[in-house]
Amino acid sequence: MELAGLSAVVTGGASGLGEATARALAAQGVKVAIFDMNAEKGEAVAADIGGVFCNVNVTSDESVDAGFAKARAAIGQERILINCAGTGNAAKTASRSRETGEIKHFPLDAFNMIIQINLVGTFRCVAKSAAGMLTLPALADGERGAIVNTASVAAEDGQMGQAAYSASKGGVVGMTLPIARDLMSEGIRVNTILPGIFNTPLMNGAPQNVKDALAASVPFPKRLGNPSEYASLAVEMCRNSYFNGEDVRIDGAIRMAPR
Repeated sequence: MELAGLSAVVTGGASGLGEATARALAAQGVKVAIFDMNAEKGEAVAADIGGVFCNVNVTSDESVDAGFAKARAAIGQERILINCAGTGNAAKTASRSRETGEIKHFPLDAFNMIIQINLVGTFRCVAKSAAGMLTLPALADGERGAIVNTASVAAEDGQMGQAAYSASKGGVVGMTLPIARDLMSEGIRVNTILPGIFNTPLMNGAPQNVKDALAASVPFPKRLGNPSEYASLAVEMCRNSYFNGEDVRIDGAIRMAPR
């Protein structure tokens, strides 16, 4: 798919993997709308790339609908959707305090929150974007659009405390092929990226010795991933029209240990 002149929506586009992808798409001549809850950063990135910022909470139908309406009024119906909005938490399924013997379990509201943001929020944006893409005329090969979702290597080798996060990202992986099959007759492709340990704003807050240890655990290259490397893969998934129904790790060959 020729990217120049197309329109795209990037969720979580104000920082990290989403920001890198928004910038990479803009560099290819794509008009980009950024969906995010951080208005200050989102407005700044949008201004820098000549795009539009939409204050969107992916857990809300009304917020997502309003975001798509604003984006489409500004840059037209998107042919590209990149889902990078997401978050995580950590808690054991059940645990015992060594000091007091108190037994706790993973709070179900905290579990549900991660599922709602990472899994349901992703599907919400996919379904609404795909419905909009159906209104577009077909391009070469009958193509109408391309969707890229973000999972995580935790979908396949989640660590201790990652039950909710791994479940949410595993769900994103699990729905990739069925959605691609749902949309195949309409010329809309769907792929998912499973990033390893990347140097995102979340990671920037970690102590340097922690980041060094994580980098050393990567087989090769022994460093954290750069957001631009994720963005490069996301752009190629959009550009390459034979890329469809795939879940691809980008992780330096790491396989996460139990803890």
